[in-house]
Amino acid sequence: MRVGLLTGGGDCPGLNAAIRAVVKHGEGTYGHSIIGFRNGWKGVVDGDVLPLGREHIRNVLPVGGTLLGTARYHPNEENGGIDAVMATLEAERIEALICIGGDGTLHAASKVAEAGVRIVAIPKTIDNDVEGTDLSIGFHTAVNIATEAIDRVHTTAESHNRVMVVEVMGRHAGWIAVNAGIAGGAELVLAPEEPFDIDQVVKFLKHRHRAHANFSIVVVAEGAMPREGGSMDYTTQLGKYGEIVAGAIGERVAAEIAKRTGFDTRVTILGHVQRGGSPTPTDRILGSRFGVAAMDAISSGTTSVMTALRGERIELVPLAEIAGRVKHVPADLLRAAQVLS
Repeated sequence: MRVGLLTGGGDCPGLNAAIRAVVKHGEGTYGHSIIGFRNGWKGVVDGDVLPLGREHIRNVLPVGGTLLGTARYHPNEENGGIDAVMATLEAERIEALICIGGDGTLHAASKVAEAGVRIVAIPKTIDNDVEGTDLSIGFHTAVNIATEAIDRVHTTAESHNRVMVVEVMGRHAGWIAVNAGIAGGAELVLAPEEPFDIDQVVKFLKHRHRAHANFSIVVVAEGAMPREGGSMDYTTQLGKYGEIVAGAIGERVAAEIAKRTGFDTRVTILGHVQRGGSPTPTDRILGSRFGVAAMDAISSGTTSVMTALRGERIELVPLAEIAGRVKHVPADLLRAAQVLS
């Protein structure tokens, strides 16, 4: 078969491992031709193709990003987008498509599948908020990066008697904030799942500094929000494409803490550093397993599914069950972050 392959949405470490697995398994085991599309769904619409062979995937396992490029473009949201996708797939004689992406890319995949295209999806996002899978490609590396940053911030915070606010990614779900906060020993974690009360934050910090410490670490997810009716008014700051403005909530929380406590307070915004660099072995292995499973599914005629990690097993879940849904941090994990402060 001629199998199309794309990576969409934000980049993350581990994508090249998945691409490598699709190409090696597809060519070596099944004799398929793998046709890559540059820059996600935009490349499908534009017909921007890159036939992939073994020469393209040598030495890519330790490399972050994606050799295919990526873009935040969803054909189901553009006039004529689905029709353009169908035209390109027909012109390139693509018999099936493997889509690697987060919630937006996979939602678009479900719409293209409804139009009659044979699709298998692979979940990737550092936010880990794709429903149906325990882990998505990129999350493990991002948590490692955030945890190391918190570890480093600890020493300078203690040396200068400061409150350090560390902002991490996580628009709709606080997976990075909660996991890195626990692993890095943060005093407070503010996640989108539970709106925070700035008065309680200030009360806690004052008590901590008065009782037994002269510094604190506060981890804030970019999508964290103060509770309605509280003493902090805030509207999420969005960019021109609807993305959250990096640093907006972190800077505001730090300003409120400084004003209300008088403590020397600084902000560290990790931003896109969480997406970069070499993937951890966990993400390389996960990407590889997902790539193999996706190619097996395509080759067996199974479509409109997503590869998912469930416990120790790779399973296939229907796209219709997960498209457009967000996987939030469970209450017990949020509670662990709270009680360990």
